[in-house]
Amino acid sequence: MTNQDKLRSSISISEDFVFGEVSPKPNQLVTVPPPSLGPLAAFVGEWSGSGFNTIFRPDSPTTPTVLPIPAPPGNDNILELNLTSESLSFSPSLGSIPNRGMVQADAFLNGIPYLQSIQDVTNPAQPVGIHVEPGLWVIVPPTTNPAEGQTLVRMASIPHGTTIQAQGTSTSFSGPPTIPPVSITPFFTVGGAPNPFASQTLLTQGTPRIPQDLTTFNAAGTITQNILDDPNTVLRNVINGQNITATTEISIATNPASPLFGGGADNIAFLLGNNNPFPTNVPNAQTLNMTATFWIETVEVTILVPIFPVLGQPPLTIRGIPKVLGQPVPKFSVTPPTVIREPRRITFTFTQIQYSQTVMLNFNTLTWPHVSVATLVPADTIVVPPTVWD
Repeated sequence: MTNQDKLRSSISISEDFVFGEVSPKPNQLVTVPPPSLGPLAAFVGEWSGSGFNTIFRPDSPTTPTVLPIPAPPGNDNILELNLTSESLSFSPSLGSIPNRGMVQADAFLNGIPYLQSIQDVTNPAQPVGIHVEPGLWVIVPPTTNPAEGQTLVRMASIPHGTTIQAQGTSTSFSGPPTIPPVSITPFFTVGGAPNPFASQTLLTQGTPRIPQDLTTFNAAGTITQNILDDPNTVLRNVINGQNITATTEISIATNPASPLFGGGADNIAFLLGNNNPFPTNVPNAQTLNMTATFWIETVEVTILVPIFPVLGQPPLTIRGIPKVLGQPVPKFSVTPPTVIREPRRITFTFTQIQYSQTVMLNFNTLTWPHVSVATLVPADTIVVPPTVWD
């Protein structure tokens, strides 16, 4: 059993729960048809996969991180690198969510609750939970005040003491996505000048980094210099050998670009530090903002069905073949309608989710990009449609 199979989130809402309007008159039921979920309709059921996470975190002299090779005097940060195993669970949609308007008519939203959990599997024999996130994806219809088209919102709570509201839009197109580069290099909060660290150079030994020695990971291709320079390399490596026929791209941010506005990130007092205004305040690790892009991809796959000599047997379960190390692959349930006397290839599509997320953290006069990427496939066995045999 793989880590992909073991880790599974679970979220559920009472089956008889239905969002609606409380009637102003006795015995009168007010119903509004559920708004379309649009691109969120793909967020159904259980998903699992793998990815890569990078985070510069503070290294306080009072509670220093003990490393195999001690950090140099005066060090203020640790670069933590995580190979990850992830589970993402979606609840059924909520239906019509009434939002009352004052300067425009009421607006009805629709949403999908989710639960995300992530483990560090850099050492596969010792998985460690590093993230859990309950939240909601919500679709907002076009509004007149403000004058915005249809938008999507992700609302999330993170146990470290941060909540986010990230709003944005989506677009759909044929073929695979173009995934841009992303950098983890910190920069000065005032002025924006980059400030790279030795821990970002893979072969440099003894730096304040977890893991410190990346030799074996480099040899395996799981953490390379290209990946450190651009974590989105992990995503591109996965889709490089795939036939992606269509993509829906969702881009969200806590401070979206004009003409959108709304959203934000809130932190507990410990993260914010003292209550002085910027730049004299000294945060422990303030979450400043977050941007993320999700790619919902239609992947065409061909599998080889073995000999099926007798009808009426249980369906065959066939797992996909990864093209790169650690790539998540779904399982397929195949029920041939006829006897198969020699192996036969069949072609069909399934849905895959990829995302790249950057959270900007502020501490010690710098802004530190915290980048997470992952590729997810349905956790449950995918039933191959009968049409593949036509």
